[in-house]
Amino acid sequence: MRLPWLRPVEPLAPPTHEELIRLVALGDEAAFEELYDAVAPRVYGLVRRVVRDPDQSQEVTQEVFVDVWSQAARFDADRGKAISWILVIAHRRAVDRVRASQASMDRDLRQGIKEFQESYDDVADIVETRIESERVRKAMESLTNSQREAISLAYYGGCTHQEVSELLKIPVGTVKTRIRDGMVRLRDQLGVA
Repeated sequence: MRLPWLRPVEPLAPPTHEELIRLVALGDEAAFEELYDAVAPRVYGLVRRVVRDPDQSQEVTQEVFVDVWSQAARFDADRGKAISWILVIAHRRAVDRVRASQASMDRDLRQGIKEFQESYDDVADIVETRIESERVRKAMESLTNSQREAISLAYYGGCTHQEVSELLKIPVGTVKTRIRDGMVRLRDQLGVA
């Protein structure tokens, strides 16, 4: 016999990633575990494509989830989806790891070359490099502050146009214009064809 006041209970829909992030921001470990299970494969896949090394990719993926845990309160659902926010963190972490690895290899290579090649014949090269560095420094002084800042971040800081835009809080197009105009001016100052 079926009781008329009892209706079958509809199963609850699983929480969205946005709801899980909100709970993670409140310190809910179960929500974090559920979010991790839902998005970890995509995060690892993205990181793996950028970093390539499986062991480093696993480390970066762990770092991404530490960031998600500690920064969950910063997530703003009005600005986008939770998965997009997490994947942006993952991409930045992966790029940072690649840059750090490359910088380490470059340092090791420079040190190895330095130790291998130091001799009296290198004195002329060292003097020439210092003179050229001084010319570039003086040419950089001829730039406007905004051009110098954008070029320094892009070429010496290794930032992408998007990262320079975010650091300086200006549009990407403005960053590109400042860099292009500054490079034209440097080329003229240095007499490079």
